[in-house]
Amino acid sequence: MTAFNTVRFRVKPGRDQEFLDAHRNISWPGLQRLDIIKTGDRNYCIICEWPDMESIAKARPDMIATLNSFRGTLEDLGSGLGVTDAISGPVVLRQ
Repeated sequence: MTAFNTVRFRVKPGRDQEFLDAHRNISWPGLQRLDIIKTGDRNYCIICEWPDMESIAKARPDMIATLNSFRGTLEDLGSGLGVTDAISGPVVLRQ
């Protein structure tokens, strides 16, 4: 069943383009679609579509490697989250 993962980020001042450029040629195995939405000033959310939860789990090392390549562009989100706020799950309703 189709699954999604979403990660929220806050980018340091002046680093938006560097953050976006780090995602231009993503090729994580199993990834079907990746969208980045701007949710506010320096705030972004990445939404990825996958064939299933297993695909997300298999791609995790690649996703972490990508994160490590642009980690320096990110601000801590506070509340003990660090620089990312990630969630994932299977689709339970689609219209």
